[in-house]
Amino acid sequence: QVQLVESGGGLVQAGDSLRLSCAASGRTSSNFGMGWFRQAPGKEREFVSAVSWSGGNTDYVDSVKGRFTISRDNAKNTVYLQMNSLKSEDTAVYYCAAATRRPAWWTGTWSSQYDYWGQGTQVTVSS
Repeated sequence: QVQLVESGGGLVQAGDSLRLSCAASGRTSSNFGMGWFRQAPGKEREFVSAVSWSGGNTDYVDSVKGRFTISRDNAKNTVYLQMNSLKSEDTAVYYCAAATRRPAWWTGTWSSQYDYWGQGTQVTVSS
């Protein structure tokens, strides 16, 4: 089992920045890819970003490219999502996800590819 705990959400104004963190604990000995997803009210959960175990490969949904940056610190079992130039349409609950026993280069963009999920952290951007 892997436990994921997100933090860093909050209420900000359009144009501001936030950094989300996701700390993993439990059986973290195997390689695992990490991802961020989000769900806005009345909408389906959507992929935001992913990073490989090595940190060398990343993926982003087009709407956040150039504004969000994903990174990870394997020594701390933590993944980060730096969000800059936030827009009102970024308002959502953000979820961290882990996919275990993956190659070091692997990233995933589908929620079904992930094995563990955090509880989510709310990000609200006022315009």
